[in-house]
Amino acid sequence: MSERAEIDRTMRRLWAASGSRHDRVVRILRYGLPLVIGVVAAVLVFSPFTQRSEVSFLLAKDKVEVAKERMKVVRAEYRGQDTKGQPFALIADSAVQKSSAEPIVRMNGLSGAIKLADGPATIAAANGQYDMDSEKVTVPGLVQVKGADGYRIDANNVAIDLKNRSLVGTGGVNGALNIGNFSANELTADLDQRIVRLSGNAHLRINQGALK
Repeated sequence: MSERAEIDRTMRRLWAASGSRHDRVVRILRYGLPLVIGVVAAVLVFSPFTQRSEVSFLLAKDKVEVAKERMKVVRAEYRGQDTKGQPFALIADSAVQKSSAEPIVRMNGLSGAIKLADGPATIAAANGQYDMDSEKVTVPGLVQVKGADGYRIDANNVAIDLKNRSLVGTGGVNGALNIGNFSANELTADLDQRIVRLSGNAHLRINQGALK
């Protein structure tokens, strides 16, 4: 086996090893994205994941590239079930750590889906980054969540703090429920208590006859 092949093999093993720094990227994709779905769940009453849930999953990676002090994973896919047996899938088109001295993992093409009792729910974001030291995820652009009953939520500039189990969206939020449409300047959420707050020009437009 060539030296390069041995390096590639070792890096793949380190990436998959439980407890490694890069294993934390698996954790953020495994828990972070479902937690965002969980924020919507708090409003729309379905059970989100928590970090205390027992979750089984399968990790598949099409390609791992190793360069000088950099790792790039192409097409990372995570599949499994939550404690209720509801299947989910999470995909990152790529995840890159530019340097071993920089604890930031930049992710592109983020998407996820979970099959719920009332139908599937999906989440998507163009890109985001994970700080492995602070355990914070930031999505500077749009995060879109959609459900089977026509509900949706679009939030911008979202930050998830995995240590404090909180989420903040400061770039405006709007969406639709089964009773009408809502919008606000800011979204905050307590992921443990499943409490969601809308603030700043918060509006809810109830469809005629929706509450009958």
